[in-house]
Amino acid sequence: MSKTLVAYFSAGGVTRRLANTLAEVLGADTYEIKPATPYTGKDLNWNDSQSRSSVEMADIASRPALADKTAPVAEYDTIFLGFPIWWYVAPHIVNAFLESYDFAGKTVVLFATSGGSGFGNTLAQLKPSCAASVKWIEGKVFRGRVDKATLSDWVKSLPL
Repeated sequence: MSKTLVAYFSAGGVTRRLANTLAEVLGADTYEIKPATPYTGKDLNWNDSQSRSSVEMADIASRPALADKTAPVAEYDTIFLGFPIWWYVAPHIVNAFLESYDFAGKTVVLFATSGGSGFGNTLAQLKPSCAASVKWIEGKVFRGRVDKATLSDWVKSLPL
């Protein structure tokens, strides 16, 4: 397999745990996508239409500021990109991440965490944030804890 990076955004820790386990399975490096201003529990209250996450997700052009732009994307051929599903798509900070680097010619494999939603329109909303030459693989949405054997089987099934 080519040189692989597992990049991920995690608001509550679920996606972080999955990403770290996936990186172990792949023998890959990790990079955490962090917002310049961390999300609080109040920010993530999806029942409050005025919460930070609700306001961001209501505006398709929203791009939350990143804490840094030091991801070593250029060093990798394949990037597994993980995030929680918010409002049936990736959080807009994922678009901000994609728009901050050159992914031309790379393979991007999506994986997500969710309590019940699928990918929805995620791929359609992420594609415009990258060069047309990106090879996209809409991977899988995982629910709850996932063991190494399950992740290994999933990775083996991917058209990499």
